[in-house]
Amino acid sequence: MEYKLGEIEMKFAQLIWENEPLPSGELAKLSEAALHWKKSTTYTILRRVCDRGLFQNENGVVTSRVSLEAFLAKQSEQFVEDTFQGSLPRFLAAFTAGRKLSDREVEELKKIIEENGRES
Repeated sequence: MEYKLGEIEMKFAQLIWENEPLPSGELAKLSEAALHWKKSTTYTILRRVCDRGLFQNENGVVTSRVSLEAFLAKQSEQFVEDTFQGSLPRFLAAFTAGRKLSDREVEELKKIIEENGRES
């Protein structure tokens, strides 16, 4: 499954996530209003995101196969993998460079590490 979307595709995907389930005709109307697309453009992009496995259009009703949260999590994982060779510490060092973390942020990060760092 491909977890990369261009800027316009992401706006389109967000329309779906925010309004699903929705009839494909309603999606075309939303796309016209929000993105200024013709109906044919909507159906072309819908086919594309469905082919990627992110959404489905069954019996004229569009729904997600992957939640927005799962999509963003997978995109984040891929970014860390591609940019920092999968090293979360390197990512965090780059992300926090030049800014001071608040005590609350430090505590939240410690909690996440403790909860996810234990072997089951």
